[in-house]
Amino acid sequence: METVRDGEESARTPRAVRWFHLMCDRVVMLLPAGLRRHVAPTFVGYLLVSGCTFTVDLLILTALHGVVALPIAVTGGYCTAFGLSYLLNRTLNFESHGAVGPQVAVYVVVVVVNYLLFILGVTSGVAALGLDYRLARILGGLGEGLFMYSAMRWIVFRNWTLPGRR
Repeated sequence: METVRDGEESARTPRAVRWFHLMCDRVVMLLPAGLRRHVAPTFVGYLLVSGCTFTVDLLILTALHGVVALPIAVTGGYCTAFGLSYLLNRTLNFESHGAVGPQVAVYVVVVVVNYLLFILGVTSGVAALGLDYRLARILGGLGEGLFMYSAMRWIVFRNWTLPGRR
């Protein structure tokens, strides 16, 4: 059964977007009934996009490692991945039609908060409590994933229409 997000899909919706939504909907339908009720197709889409962008991040890091200083390589991969994440989530997953400028500004703030709170804060804090830094980073990454999905769904890509406009 195909579910449709936010009203009926239009013939104007690009084929790639329709295919992506259908794939996410089908993955949700494969989940056990108790879990299916609590997992939004956009969460599945977010996980798919995040897996893709993390791969791009690692590929760029690998390509730049040894060519430039490690902090520059890490930053290049991280920034490219978050830029790609914005584009893919905007077009494929959340299918946002809001103004790009305000969305990008909000997204940058979300990414900075994410970086400070989860990448640096949780990872460093949990490691300081004695947990191995790799496990601390995994815990930080779990918080990061939930935070970023929630922020994109309910803040960055929410329906930004003004009252009286549709």
